[in-house]
Amino acid sequence: MPPKKEVVAAAQGDAHIDPDQTLKASKALLSHIKKASKQKSETSEKKNILDEIEDDGSLTLAETPVWMTLTTKRHIVDTNRLKPAKIPLPHPLHTNTHESICLITADPQRAYKDIVASEEFPAELRSRITRVIGYTKLRAKFRQYEAQRQLYASHDIFLGDDRIVNRLPKALGKTFYKTTAKRPIPVVLRQSRPKAKAKGKRAPKRKGEEEEEVNAASPKEIAAEIQKAIGSALVALSPSTNTAIKVGYASWNPEQIAENVQVIAAALVEKHVPKKWSNVKSIYIKGSETTALPIWQTDELWLDEKDVIADSEAPQPIEQAEKANVGKKRKALDAGKEMTRKGPLSKKQKLPESNDDTLLKQIAETKSKLRKQKEKAKKALDD
Repeated sequence: MPPKKEVVAAAQGDAHIDPDQTLKASKALLSHIKKASKQKSETSEKKNILDEIEDDGSLTLAETPVWMTLTTKRHIVDTNRLKPAKIPLPHPLHTNTHESICLITADPQRAYKDIVASEEFPAELRSRITRVIGYTKLRAKFRQYEAQRQLYASHDIFLGDDRIVNRLPKALGKTFYKTTAKRPIPVVLRQSRPKAKAKGKRAPKRKGEEEEEVNAASPKEIAAEIQKAIGSALVALSPSTNTAIKVGYASWNPEQIAENVQVIAAALVEKHVPKKWSNVKSIYIKGSETTALPIWQTDELWLDEKDVIADSEAPQPIEQAEKANVGKKRKALDAGKEMTRKGPLSKKQKLPESNDDTLLKQIAETKSKLRKQKEKAKKALDD
């Protein structure tokens, strides 16, 4: 095995995305999406009456998403995480005031309905929250599959109290959790209390607070938490080496896409990727029907030297067993097997020593190919 290259590993840990490269890729991607949309609207014979046409003749790009894909060398997590993580963005994704919100709360339901209907709650946000439902009512009313489908189709965004969000997969089923489009976003609706210093004692309650009083935050705090949740990028982690996150829409400016990509990539790697940048293989941006444009690629294909298997350590193919002769009798075959079993066992042959020079040569060739591919992709973006 070749010796570890500590210099290269240290460089990978300090790697960051080039903002100029991100902006250049964003401009190229948005230009391609707009051009392809215009060609599609001109060539399509049957036009959908619901499609809106822009001034330049292309279809509306307001609902065409732009994705950032991050590829790692090893899996980020071992199991599917149904509770999405949130990354605050400089340019929020859900800015459309016509998108309806369904708020799923802990019991009792009436307390949170009163908070949303109060005068302290922002009127603009209140108009978007079209339904407030408690967990008990949710399980009783939307137990059937058809009722869950109607609930799924009647709202654009679903928010779930973080105290009961882990119980929602069982209550809502595959209607909501088959895809990541409308999974409930966790929000903190409870009131934060100071921790008790003495062990075994509860935190002090406010004057006049009863034992059964609802543990809910103020209307301003709940409104701020909801605004933060709908303005964040959602990260659905799964046991895979590829993670896709929505960073914007094709109708945005390239600068807005680039700024969101920079923030999401840095937060995703620092908070959710084990071993940080040394485990990141590549970062791309793409549209729904486009090829991925590279933003950042690593020179090392593996995370650790242990991941590389030398030729001498590679598992040898199992020799195929000799096919039995159909013309012979079964007794003769069984007798032959017994004879081979009773014979002396052959000693294990020693494996040949590894050739480090050959392995180093293969590694150098692989690195040179990667550099040529990156230079070719960079020239294509410049053109």
